[in-house]
Amino acid sequence: MKSLENFDWSFNPKLPKPLIFDLATARFINRNGGVLLLGPPGTGKTHLATALTVAAIQAGYTALYISAFDLVQNLAEAELNGRRKELIEEYTRTNLLVIEDFGMRRLGETAAEDLLEIFMRRYERGAIIVTSNRPVEDWGKVLGDNAAAGVILDRFLHHAEIIKLDRKSYRMHDLREQLKSINSSVLTEKKE
Repeated sequence: MKSLENFDWSFNPKLPKPLIFDLATARFINRNGGVLLLGPPGTGKTHLATALTVAAIQAGYTALYISAFDLVQNLAEAELNGRRKELIEEYTRTNLLVIEDFGMRRLGETAAEDLLEIFMRRYERGAIIVTSNRPVEDWGKVLGDNAAAGVILDRFLHHAEIIKLDRKSYRMHDLREQLKSINSSVLTEKKE
């Protein structure tokens, strides 16, 4: 379980810790706000998004956590199955929608329209958290539609907090620490 208590704050001391703890109160959900977590892979975006989602659920809110790719793919499949309206309502009615890994994978040809519809329907009606390793300037390229990206960003960023994570990867840091531990053990065994 990811939480703010088990997040390694020392790894990225520039993070706005008071802001993140304020977001964990879930007040931004009542205001139908948003959170954009931007940064390279492995910097803690998923950990923070998960921790904020858990905090929201503990505060009594409903939440839906989904990758951008799965969201778009689900909408495309729902279109084919005649369930699109039902799925749009599901994505719209939850108090908090978390869209993970925006920009990590190439999205389908209807992605711009699908995401535009979600963001427009949730604008000032529901909170959204987005994690992305792509700067907002690239969203038009990612979606293949600059106009749709502009409208999405306009509505989303209007009430959103932007948190940039710019350190090296936690995963690579952990790997280096594990390798140091292994090397230290090997050296100790050789001495004995």
